[in-house]
Order: sequence, then C-alpha cells, then structure tokens
Amino acid sequence: MHILIVNNTPIPALKYGGTERVIWWLGKALAKAGHQVSYLVPHGSSCPFAKVYPFNPSLPFNEQVPKDKGIDIIHLNHTVNEEPLLPHIMTMHGNLNVQVPLPVNTVFVSGNHAARFCSDSFVHNGIDPDDYGDPALSRPRSYIHFLGDAAWRVKNVQGAIAVSRKAGLPLHVIGGYRFNFNQGIRITFDRHVRFHGMKGGEEKNELLRGSKAMLFPVRWHEPFGLALIESLYFGCPVFGTPYGSLPEIVQPGTGFLSAISGELSDALSHIDSYDKQYCHDYAMAHFSSEQMMRAYLSKYEKVMNGHTLNPHPPVLKEIQYEKFLPFE
Repeated sequence: MHILIVNNTPIPALKYGGTERVIWWLGKALAKAGHQVSYLVPHGSSCPFAKVYPFNPSLPFNEQVPKDKGIDIIHLNHTVNEEPLLPHIMTMHGNLNVQVPLPVNTVFVSGNHAARFCSDSFVHNGIDPDDYGDPALSRPRSYIHFLGDAAWRVKNVQGAIAVSRKAGLPLHVIGGYRFNFNQGIRITFDRHVRFHGMKGGEEKNELLRGSKAMLFPVRWHEPFGLALIESLYFGCPVFGTPYGSLPEIVQPGTGFLSAISGELSDALSHIDSYDKQYCHDYAMAHFSSEQMMRAYLSKYEKVMNGHTLNPHPPVLKEIQYEKFLPFE
C-alpha cells in the first residue's frame, strides 16, 4: 500500500513537536512493515525512509498530490482547501470548540476525544522506543516532573507547582520558564521548582530518567497527551486530573487521577509503591508506534473498500463555555 501523509508543519520535529513526531513514527512503522510512504509537508522537510513532496496550503490541494505514483490513500492531519480526489482519512489531533461538521472519515486520538464529537472512530497515538533508548528504571530518582507547554494555562503548571509544594517534592518543569510573558506577565518564585524550558530528544529523555513521577493536573479535555506515554515509558506513574483521555491512559498501577489538589498531593506520598517496570511495560504494550500503525491500516483498508469511518460527519456534541475545568 502507498500512503501519502499530509501535514502543514515541517518534519522532522526540531524540538518537542507533537503531530510532527506522531506522523514520523507512523510513517516509519508503515515503511518497516513493507508499505510505501510519502509525505506532503512544507518546504525544508526531509525524511530518510520516505519520499518528501513540498506542500503549499495556498495552492489547490489536489494539484499538489503527486501524480502517477500509485498512491492508494491520503492521510490528512489537518483540513485542506478542497476535497481530495483519492480515498482519504483525516486525523484530528486537537480540540475544537465550534459545532461545524468534520469530514466523514475523521479519526480522533482517543475514545473521549471521539465521543465528544459523537463518534467512535479513534486511534491512540503511539511512540517509537528507538527515540527514547534505555529508560534506566533502576537509576535513583529525586524529583517529579511536569511536561508540556507551561505557558498554556489549561495545562495548569501553577496547579502542579501548588501540589508539589504541598507534597514536599521538588518539581522539574519541562516546557516552561520561570519568567513567562506569553500570556500576561507571570513570575514563579517557588524555589522548589526548576524550569528547563522547551526540551526535546536526549535532553528531555535524561530529565525523565531522573524523575519519580509525572504531575499533570490539566484543566481541559486533553485529546491524548504524548507526554503521558513518554513518562510511563521511563517508569514514571502519572498523577493528574480525570479529564479527556487521561482515564483511558492512566490505569490502575500506572498513576492516580483527581481534580482535588489535596488528593493528588496525598497520592504522591505513595510514589514508591508504583512499579517502574510495570509502567514501562504498560506503555509499550498499549501505546507503541507499531500498534498505532496497525490500527491506522485497518482504517485505511475500510475506506479503500468504499466504507466510511463515521455514519455521518462528526460534530461537537456540546460547546464548552467554561474556560477551565474544575480544579480545587
């Protein structure tokens, strides 16, 4: 099968990345399984295992699809300016808070994500262990971590700081700065918190190898959350809020969920009761790039056989008017 993967940001991811890393891992797994993969992505992209074609969102989409290359299906990762002529699916990676119909062959990234759009079509993201190496599960660990864009208030880094303070645990923030000017001036004075800025690759991996657990008290419906799977890979149980995909990912033995800060801080006192090997094995058993690839192959085949992934175009079930979900 020849799959054309389309995205509107370059590959590979330069730092942390999100969608860029997911489509890279997917393409790599597809190529490893014997399929032909091409990417239609912005100028400047490169890939050692797939042909790369330049994508310009201002031009008609179908004019940019490579002709006479035997493409069987197009995998969009964003909306395009015209209906593709070839069989296609679209993965929706983020949240949308307007009630507009999405393409009938939309795939979401978690069960909760899909259900909020009146759909049951989803594929969990999966990570490539080659990007992470040795999880160093026997290494002594001395802090907990927050991983995400700390400037984004729904990620609730301030809640994480308060919980870690109450629990008496040092917190390392990966993805944020002590002085934040992105969404209004905010300075964090807590000295038990260390900020590392945006980190990717081995720098990020090494920070996770030193962490006991991930603290992730988000205040929105997280569509998926690669940071959760990465943390579990390194043997870190996840302590977060029960919103979005978190209840699907954080199962018994891999963490604790609550929207009450005191319950999270109390739960953190039992970090050492969690088995790092179990957390790692769980991540690899349920959220690998190979599993993601096989799930997408099933979607591709269904569409190529003339079926749709949803009985009707998915639409958001309910607009969310509150800016932040509850956190006490």
